[in-house]
Amino acid sequence: MTAGNYDRSAYRMQSDDERTERARATGGQPILEFDGSTPFAGYVHPEVLLSLQEFRTKSAAEPAFLIGTQLMELMFKLGHVEATRARDQLDADDVDAALRTLRRLRLVQGLMVASWELFGALSPAEYREFRDQLAGGSGFQSSAYRRWEFVLGHKDAAMIRPYEGDARVHADLVRDLTGPSLYDAALGLLARNGFAVPADCLERDLAAPYRPRAEVEQVWRQVYEDPLRHHPLHRLAEALVDVAYEFGKWRATHLLVVERVLGGKPGTGGTSGVQWLRRAAEHRFFPELWSVRSVL
Repeated sequence: MTAGNYDRSAYRMQSDDERTERARATGGQPILEFDGSTPFAGYVHPEVLLSLQEFRTKSAAEPAFLIGTQLMELMFKLGHVEATRARDQLDADDVDAALRTLRRLRLVQGLMVASWELFGALSPAEYREFRDQLAGGSGFQSSAYRRWEFVLGHKDAAMIRPYEGDARVHADLVRDLTGPSLYDAALGLLARNGFAVPADCLERDLAAPYRPRAEVEQVWRQVYEDPLRHHPLHRLAEALVDVAYEFGKWRATHLLVVERVLGGKPGTGGTSGVQWLRRAAEHRFFPELWSVRSVL
């Protein structure tokens, strides 16, 4: 039985007592015999994951680049999952649950930032050995990254055009583009707690880029100036800044890595490279949570 045909019904939930009895029966040693595939393979599908690395050159550095890129893609997906979950928890007024999710999201982002070290270890000569294999490919084309950006609130309808040839991926992107973001959920929560969030912030075109508002900055100022009274919302504000901060670190580190490996050369996906990344690195999610710091 392969991982792809794994029969989930063959395994059932076990109690702590059953696990204790099993460990006693095995003398505390791992089980080595299974009827077909292992439960681990049935859950993780490692054969599928480990079959996706198609190295195109004999470069010793290409495996690190390709596997590191695939790891980043998985982290993008997890970032999207956690940000979506936190948004939905805020919509349900479950701030405590959202805070736990945002804490996990920040840990995911920390892994993303650390992953750049693997790419930064490439010398220009090593990258040149396999760079042509990317053709016009670029991380900018990652649909998982784009979905993550959308759910955090960085909306740009033009960014879904590259995926029009893939109906499923395009539909996922349209759903995230036109749906509420994590920040939309936070503003809705503020409004339900009696804060004067402008109605046109709550009922705007969700596919359009969010425009900062002085009135929203004033709402966050009220939260920050009385953190004891507004304790859950103050914790939420700082948790959101944590997420935006880590995203900023990810972009800034990306910029440094590209500058170290490519210098001022154009990017593989058509951008100007470092110049384009430097402009992108200036973007901040949840803008009023940054601007309010200047007035506290």
